[in-house]
Amino acid sequence: MLAFRKVRRKLRMGTICSPNPSGTKTLEVCNADWMASLPSHLHNVPLSNLAIPGSHDSFSYWVDEKSPVGPDQTPAIKRLARISFVKKVMKKWSVTQNLTFREQLDAGIRYFDLRVSSKPGDADQEIYFIHGLFGIKVWDGLMEINSFLTQHPQEIVFLDFNHFYAMDEAHHKRLILRIQEAFGSKLCSACSVENMTLQRLWEKKCQVLIFYHCPFYKQYSFLWPGKKIPAPWANTTSVRKLILFLETTLSERSPHGSFHVSQAILTPRVKTIARGLVGGLKNTLVHRNLPAILDWVKTQKPGAMGVNIITSDFVDLVDFATTVIELNDLLQEDRALAKC
Repeated sequence: MLAFRKVRRKLRMGTICSPNPSGTKTLEVCNADWMASLPSHLHNVPLSNLAIPGSHDSFSYWVDEKSPVGPDQTPAIKRLARISFVKKVMKKWSVTQNLTFREQLDAGIRYFDLRVSSKPGDADQEIYFIHGLFGIKVWDGLMEINSFLTQHPQEIVFLDFNHFYAMDEAHHKRLILRIQEAFGSKLCSACSVENMTLQRLWEKKCQVLIFYHCPFYKQYSFLWPGKKIPAPWANTTSVRKLILFLETTLSERSPHGSFHVSQAILTPRVKTIARGLVGGLKNTLVHRNLPAILDWVKTQKPGAMGVNIITSDFVDLVDFATTVIELNDLLQEDRALAKC
């Protein structure tokens, strides 16, 4: 059965993505249209019951070590960052992805973890992605995502704006206006989670669910409250403790009324950073532990009380997205067994 699923997946997905417009690297396996390629009986399953791959700190494939240290950092770090070497070290621990938004989308990532901030001295009130250091402008990221969605009209994305730094009301209004300008009619109005199926969204020609962890969501119909997409955080360097936490939070998941994010990530402690100062997050913590985390993912099953969205650091280091997507085949097997 497993071999059959893999053959069927390859036939559905194709084998290679076409080159990106930017000329960046191609991917060995293309999952650019995996939602459109799901079997018809899954088209009416709530998205909260499907297995969906996501990325942690999705925008952090590029951070600017020449920019000021972000407002998400402590005063002590800001003082240390006056030494140029410190920012180089920060960059190694701030970057959690190798792939751009477009490359992640082509790989099959559909949930994006977004943290944003204003930048000191920026007169035009532009908003930037932030993780210790400033990343690209939010507008540029939104336009990259929108370009992909226009080319792939049956793919749905979750954009989770969950951390805001140095933002007043004017900054929020500017960001929300940027979201409207970028996606327009692709935005999906907040409603019952159980009504969010691929078929319903395709009929309405909606492709973007925006989650906004700030009271401003109440003023806009297309902003979903953050409580609709809980993402429990293990905050550990131990794979064993992470997996126990993921299992526990899944068992406590509400079967109705919300999506659920399983953050399959390890978080460095101060001593972790001190020990692997030059190596950075990828070489010190992620690279050697990601295969074990992926093994846990392979044992999971989607559904009302199963996994929904699973996020990872450096989604390209292992076959993460495809592994998560293939979990949806278990829903098809359940259907086949029910007919027996």
